Amino acid sequence: MTRLFLFLSLTLLGGSLHAENFAQRDDVKGFILEMQNRHGFDADDLDALFRRTRPVAAVIKAITPPKDPAVRSWQAYRGRFVEPKRIAAGRRFMLDYSAQLAAAETRFGVPAEIIAAVIGVETIYGKQLGRFNTFAALTTLAFDYPPRAELFRKELEELLLLAREEDRSPLGYTGSYAGALGLPQFLPSSRRRFAVDFDQDGRIDLTTSRADAIGSVANFLAGHGWQRDAPIAASVTVSGDGIQALIDEGITPRRTPGEMESADIRIQKVMSAAAPETVSLADGAGDTAIPDFPAALIDFVTPAAATEYRLGYRNFYVITRYNRSSFYAAAVMDLAAALRASK
Repeated sequence: MTRLFLFLSLTLLGGSLHAENFAQRDDVKGFILEMQNRHGFDADDLDALFRRTRPVAAVIKAITPPKDPAVRSWQAYRGRFVEPKRIAAGRRFMLDYSAQLAAAETRFGVPAEIIAAVIGVETIYGKQLGRFNTFAALTTLAFDYPPRAELFRKELEELLLLAREEDRSPLGYTGSYAGALGLPQFLPSSRRRFAVDFDQDGRIDLTTSRADAIGSVANFLAGHGWQRDAPIAASVTVSGDGIQALIDEGITPRRTPGEMESADIRIQKVMSAAAPETVSLADGAGDTAIPDFPAALIDFVTPAAATEYRLGYRNFYVITRYNRSSFYAAAVMDLAAALRASK
């Protein structure tokens, strides 16, 4: 076999130059033994799955941070998600599934526009579900991506448990390069814990059932502590010497605005002409008071532009449990504001 033919063959198998399948590896054999002892899986069945699976180079390429990362820009990030096509798709989604969204809001306390915005940010309402084989993707990350191997081994374990519960082949799932599934892009652990049969048809389907996706997103946020009718964030201006110290405390709500002002800063609420509802989806548009609940001071930096600041309350923090990024939570919030404005 020529070297070129070998390269092409392995590329077709999964885009990796490692010829061996995963079952030949000692670390995978150890994982199989753990699954047998901990959950009663048949070792031969698991061995057969891993023999059919080879590393997927595209997965590693997709998850590896760039060597020269671009400068973080809040306005550039926001523009990817709060833009006309996604807003239009979100409005159609809210119109088509208004009854399901209303039912989820009533049951879980999460505003309909927040639920819709999460699905919009994650998959553009089902247009970008991902085409990677989930078992192969998670196996690749679990054993060939050391920075997050522990997380992805856990998710691989969860996928095997999920497949057994649903009486499906573990090879039958497709999703993102990181193993996320369906319209909500749940990792297998979240799929097992938070997915619900919201359309009550006897099965959970996050790929084609919009109702199940809606109910599951709401259940996820409620399960992480969403507070019904509570503020999400307040857009503010700040001044004083204590700003950086408060930002360095992180995004967990710790201090009320009054306590922050005691830490040598001054806070003033502002209304954004671009997205006035970013102040709070629970506040009235004419309310100029800052909700006096525990919050975090969060900065949103854009190169060559003024830094934006928001007070992130408990519900803002809950959104970051979906994706550990303040940019992500703010984008969800701003997309929700645009959808809310169309109601």
